[in-house]
Amino acid sequence: MAKKIKNTSALKEKEGVPQPNTLNMEVVNKLRARKKKELTVEGLVSGILNGNQTALSQAITIIESKAAKHQLLAKTLIEKCLPHANKSIRIGITGVPGVGKSTFIESFGKLLISKGKRVAALTVDPSSSISKGSILGDKTRMEELVKEPNAFIRPSASGSTLGGVARKTRETIILCEAAGFDVILIETVGVGQSETAVHSMTDFFLLLKLAGAGDELQGIKRGIMEMADSIVINKADGENLKAAKMAKNEFNRALHLYPPKESGWNPKTLLSSALNNEGIEEIWEVVSNYFEKTQENGYFQHKRKEQNKFWLMQTIESRLKSDFYARPSIKIELEKQLIAIDENRTTPFEAAEKLLNLK
Repeated sequence: MAKKIKNTSALKEKEGVPQPNTLNMEVVNKLRARKKKELTVEGLVSGILNGNQTALSQAITIIESKAAKHQLLAKTLIEKCLPHANKSIRIGITGVPGVGKSTFIESFGKLLISKGKRVAALTVDPSSSISKGSILGDKTRMEELVKEPNAFIRPSASGSTLGGVARKTRETIILCEAAGFDVILIETVGVGQSETAVHSMTDFFLLLKLAGAGDELQGIKRGIMEMADSIVINKADGENLKAAKMAKNEFNRALHLYPPKESGWNPKTLLSSALNNEGIEEIWEVVSNYFEKTQENGYFQHKRKEQNKFWLMQTIESRLKSDFYARPSIKIELEKQLIAIDENRTTPFEAAEKLLNLK
């Protein structure tokens, strides 16, 4: 009689040679302790003033946080960095989705760095109204600029903030200036003519346009074009070059329809191909001429003061809104009014009046 062979699983692991412990527990414990270490204002401010990008990123994360424990810390950070700010050129860059804002910023940023500038690019990605999330993929799109030691790229989500910017973009500008960046580039979400908030926080407003996309008609409309200090027809290359030149002429004619700017500056229309790195040098020349002119006639200082006033009003509105919804009595009554609206027992206007009059 044949001997019965014991059926063993092929997945059974044989005992092997025990591996030595390759982890240095002393190093592991130090890393864990470092992560647990509480961030201090003094440490962050010192790092920012020394140009430490890690400290800058941590500080921006704190000011963007909605956590109550970070509010006082954020306030102190801004107050300590403010005396070291206001020494940069702030350039707002906007345009419809697909116009090539990220590619343009990469080419533009590399040019500025080659001229000895330190560049911070603050990019704003739209947040989903459903999931509330954002892709934040600008560092991936700017794969060459992100490698530059004199460049800092910070993507932020727009959240519920309107105007094409993030909730704490102004505060982030202050921190970047304190860190020693000479040029601050603010890229908006690219939602069209509603992007006006970025105009209130920048010195130069650059509008990117496409040829052959119907944008020529925008030249006869008031709105975001009226705010632009320069218009750039991007992607002016290949078969699109002829259409881009025609669009440039159309925009130049349209700009004459607007009244003179308070700054005394006449907006310029330029061509560029960010992908081929063409026309970028000319754009920087226009920006430089603008700053030279506005500093001579005093408009640059005037606009900086106006930016601070607008910042004040926006801060008050934001604080009033957050304080209003944080009140326990409002939270309770708001739920009641929402149910009443669902059941058609009240109107949105009556509900709002009741909530606003609640003591």
